[in-house]
Amino acid sequence: MLLKGKHIGVFIEEGFEDLEFWVPVMRLREEGAKVTVISTGRYAVYHGKHCLEGRPDVNAEDVSADDFDGLVVPGGWAPDKLRRYESVLSLVRTVYEQGKIVATICHGGWVLASAGIVKGHKAIGSNGIKDDMINAGATWVDEAAFRDGNLVWGRVVKDIPDFCRELVKALAES
Repeated sequence: MLLKGKHIGVFIEEGFEDLEFWVPVMRLREEGAKVTVISTGRYAVYHGKHCLEGRPDVNAEDVSADDFDGLVVPGGWAPDKLRRYESVLSLVRTVYEQGKIVATICHGGWVLASAGIVKGHKAIGSNGIKDDMINAGATWVDEAAFRDGNLVWGRVVKDIPDFCRELVKALAES
């Protein structure tokens, strides 16, 4: 149980990528982390792209960066909605500035770009966000998953095992 005593926030919003949300949540719990699901407060139940459901524990407006050891931003269509909320962006930005782990996979990089924390970092995700990451000042690479400072990146669904390994390792070291 590498993450016993760690508290990790995982974002959810309508249209989340089911596996990019649920697999990291289960993997983090398997390693002993307390996982809190954070939403924008729009719904009591959120639906994934492939019909799985997720229920938030808290609203982003009601938590502080001090509450968490790290954050995870799954992909899907959800990041395009999440990045419209200053409470989400502020939480991500502050966790990053505190030197804690911020992890993302697929389209989740949109939230990091909107929070203004990708400049000078390597980035990966769905090819659909490549131009956005470059325009935000990141260097686009083609790897399944990696850590760059306190950012953990994953490419797409097929890379979830690599992403989870990098995520758990980074959180255990932090």
